[in-house]
Amino acid sequence: MPTQRFDFTGAQGQRLAGRLDAPDGPPVAYALFAHCFTCGMDVLAASRLAGALTARKLAVLRFDFTGLGASDGEFGNGGFTSNVEDLVAAAAALREAGTPPALLIGHSLGGAAVLAAAGAIAETRAVVTIGAPFEASHVLLLFKDQIAEIESRGEAVVRLDGRPFTIRRRFIDDLRGQSQAERVAALHKALLVMHSPTDAVVGIQNAADIFQHARHPKSFVSLVDADHLLRRRADADYVADVIAAWITRYLTI
Repeated sequence: MPTQRFDFTGAQGQRLAGRLDAPDGPPVAYALFAHCFTCGMDVLAASRLAGALTARKLAVLRFDFTGLGASDGEFGNGGFTSNVEDLVAAAAALREAGTPPALLIGHSLGGAAVLAAAGAIAETRAVVTIGAPFEASHVLLLFKDQIAEIESRGEAVVRLDGRPFTIRRRFIDDLRGQSQAERVAALHKALLVMHSPTDAVVGIQNAADIFQHARHPKSFVSLVDADHLLRRRADADYVADVIAAWITRYLTI
């Protein structure tokens, strides 16, 4: 599949690194992909899913959020709001290139981010969440034992997936200040919720909450036996198959 570098300017004026994966022929639509918390555009789930989707005639832009991977900026100065703004900036870059995203796909916290960003991207007709938390603050569970230290000292170094990150109090406040229930209820776009019933990182109740608050058209697909990070290629292929079939219903609306 053809892949090209697609860097653009983020909401805070920094350079964000991206890759645009395209099918061999004309794409049926362009999708914008948001990766999981502290991950990056080359995480296994992102790269495998992008490859599987391009094989099904969808073009996919994936990029590193501020302060992660090859993107500029400092992770600790960002937050969930910064992720949302980065997605809106990515959509604007695609729009400027003449290929606005008809589809938003978010994995884990990236799923919460695309739900929050969708209202600001007029061309988007459909949204897909994969293993997404209902509340953005769900990720605080990953370093819950250090929250008191962060709140008292203003910041602390926490280890996430074996890597050190400086987390500041405003990062926590930003996560807690999101109104996801209102955003989901006001989505006004087709929604596909995909979640494993045995997800040990983000429980299945999160999918139920997203689905309950959303209005139709909405769909739910159970990712039976899949883990949170979609480590098995068969799971990524299945997700891509479902998305490719599901999105065709909404491309002409």
